[in-house]
Amino acid sequence: MDEREALSRIAATLPDAGDDAAVVGSTVITTDMLHDRTDFPAGTTRYTAGWRAVGASLSDVAAMGADATAAVAVYADADFDPDALTAFIDGAADVCAAVDGRYVGGDLDRHSEFTAATTAIGETDDPVRRSGATPGEAVCVTGTLGRSAAAVELFDAAATGDGEEVASDRLDRANELFRFPPRIAAGRALAGHATAMMDSSDGLARSVHQLAEASDVGFALDRAAVPIDPTVDDVTETAEDRWRLATRFGEDFELVCTVPEAALESAVDRCPTDLTRIGSVVPADRGVTVDGEPLPDRGYTHGDEGS
Repeated sequence: MDEREALSRIAATLPDAGDDAAVVGSTVITTDMLHDRTDFPAGTTRYTAGWRAVGASLSDVAAMGADATAAVAVYADADFDPDALTAFIDGAADVCAAVDGRYVGGDLDRHSEFTAATTAIGETDDPVRRSGATPGEAVCVTGTLGRSAAAVELFDAAATGDGEEVASDRLDRANELFRFPPRIAAGRALAGHATAMMDSSDGLARSVHQLAEASDVGFALDRAAVPIDPTVDDVTETAEDRWRLATRFGEDFELVCTVPEAALESAVDRCPTDLTRIGSVVPADRGVTVDGEPLPDRGYTHGDEGS
């Protein structure tokens, strides 16, 4: 049983599950767990790990259109190196400060590998769920896609033995790309316009399938319109690899949303980061397509790393 099947079973008994975060009154709450072997390539600094781990939970808050309030984390490792622990806390605190939230602590534990479990909370009186899209609306995405995939390629390339200076430059760039900006401000700006929204942590292709399923609609995407981060061009050689890294790798934590045509111009103007239209919402029987061809439901799923 992979993550998606597990989540579907959970949703059958927990009605508050199913969106990027649970909503209790006006509070949104979400939790994530990241592991050294699957989430932090060799060369990831503890500062970057702290930023990224807490940022992943803050991204879920952003996807609900909420303000970020605070975050906590469990830091687990085989031993507690003081410099590593301090760097992690600095990264966690800095990513919270970047979105006007607070990092307020957490817990320490022993574990066979470095693991971070993070929880973030936020506030909104009008959460944006995944289930409100209707045919005729625009499909949009914030920022650019493929940053994390490019970072992993650079982490891997740093180990190829091309020289210490080259490796150091690659690691610096990879860590910079891995410290993504949680889209809290964009989520708040879009909350008054978006009818459905989620983050792209599992990849654009999988995200649009999840939105389509939640809203009982289809999507017709324009491949040329998908905003791909320029760094992806530096680590790929073919158009197909470029497309794959941008749409199936995931972990970019951008927002994918649907917006009524009448509100699209206002949404673009109000969004503090680039908001790009990449297609349209269509009836469910038309499925999810890109340039008229079916878009496979492929992306990252825990328990199915071969996807």
